Amino acid sequence: MTSVHLESFPAAHPPVIPDVPRLSLPWALAEARTFHLQGLGRLARAERSAAKQRAERDAPAYLAAETARLREIRHRLTDEAGHWWQALLANDEDTVCEAVNTAFSDNPAAGCAVGVDGSVLSVVVRQQDLDSMPGQTPGLTSSGRPTLKNLTKRDRVLWWLTSMGSNIVATLKEGFATAPGITAIDLAVLTRLPDTQRLGFVAYGRWTRQAIESTPWREPEDALRFQDIGQDVACSVTTTASGNLSSAVKPLETSRVPGLQDLLDHAQDEPGAGEPSLADIDVTLGSHTPPDDRAPLTDPYRIKPFAEWKQETSAGPPSAPPTPPAPAASLIPGQTLVLPEEAWQGLRVAFSFAGADADLTLFLTGDNGRVAGDEDFVFYNQPFAADGAARLLGKHREGPHSVERATVHLAALPERVRRVAIAINMDVDSGLNCGALTHAALHMDCVNGSAWAFQPSADPDIRAMVVAELYQHTVDGRPAWKLRALGQGWADGLDGLARAYGVDVQ
Repeated sequence: MTSVHLESFPAAHPPVIPDVPRLSLPWALAEARTFHLQGLGRLARAERSAAKQRAERDAPAYLAAETARLREIRHRLTDEAGHWWQALLANDEDTVCEAVNTAFSDNPAAGCAVGVDGSVLSVVVRQQDLDSMPGQTPGLTSSGRPTLKNLTKRDRVLWWLTSMGSNIVATLKEGFATAPGITAIDLAVLTRLPDTQRLGFVAYGRWTRQAIESTPWREPEDALRFQDIGQDVACSVTTTASGNLSSAVKPLETSRVPGLQDLLDHAQDEPGAGEPSLADIDVTLGSHTPPDDRAPLTDPYRIKPFAEWKQETSAGPPSAPPTPPAPAASLIPGQTLVLPEEAWQGLRVAFSFAGADADLTLFLTGDNGRVAGDEDFVFYNQPFAADGAARLLGKHREGPHSVERATVHLAALPERVRRVAIAINMDVDSGLNCGALTHAALHMDCVNGSAWAFQPSADPDIRAMVVAELYQHTVDGRPAWKLRALGQGWADGLDGLARAYGVDVQ
């Protein structure tokens, strides 16, 4: 509560647009074969041979079209990113407010950028109420036994004031780090007052970038310096003539800052039907609407499916409808099965879960169970490998669950890849283990309707696990791909998982 101002916030830098996914002819051929072989039985040899020939003719054109389309998307994104960066440097109000509010979205004290005037940013912060602070502190009796001691009013106010100062300084530091062109921030703090239980402003002032960045922030007590380094700072907690802090928190006069009184007259702490609330703070004081973090993220480099490309480029008769999906076969730990040939051309993978956040990862290894290089490790910062033969498709919210999807084209994998480990790891920043996951399930299917499902155990002793493995084998003298359900984990999370497969963890 009193040390957030000690954090460091990375300075904004020009956005870097990632390169387009690397696509290859084997990948395109696998996609084309999956499409053309739909609905054809394995005994229809002539039809299957003709379908494979059509796929070989279509694959180069599909590859060229997708490569050109993705390069055009990257060119457009690069232009947009350049314009956005210039607008941020020029202190364009909408651009600055959106960037700053996105940065503020995870702060312990809700902050909102509400406007820009020249190079001055205006921010409002909702501070924790004094009445919500604990009234007791741990202590010892005269005989040394643990006990709880009541805080005096002044001690409680000092704690609250230090917390408010810490949030003010952290908000200022993050605002300056996010908006390089801003030289000063006008900040006002809103809270519910103890005496009246009404909202009121308890601090406001102006702080310059130079004052914040030149002040050393080393101890929690340094948060109280916010009053000394600002300009025209007003704070409802004052120092009495005897040198003590006042024990009462009174509202400040709001006439100095336009728009604050209007907010107090109409705002409520909780959103209500048709009623203004603190969620509307930016609408009351500025023109910016913060980004909706509930909106699903989209992948600008989404690969256009072969069927979609074929429909756009061909006026021929529609392809045969896909085989209706069959109920997924449930697997138990250690169970293995031989995958049908259709799964070689395209295996769809989905990991669904609730309760906590987890990430899907893939490891493309040789027979020794180790990757040939870091490029064979597929995770959120490297969402594809083997020229697109293994690819993460993104994580989305679907009802009460989160679902992360991937595709694996076994037939398009390079010869060195003999195994594919399908793993999950808990979000690194959360510190949670797999016991926090609920309704976790891995689902796999392919175009012939075959489907498999596996529910790994929610083990509280691990933070990463290999849920299943695909591996090459020989069945009746012929090469085959098999699937094995596992559910084996590592207590040290992604680091231990990656090291086990030979990934160089820095």
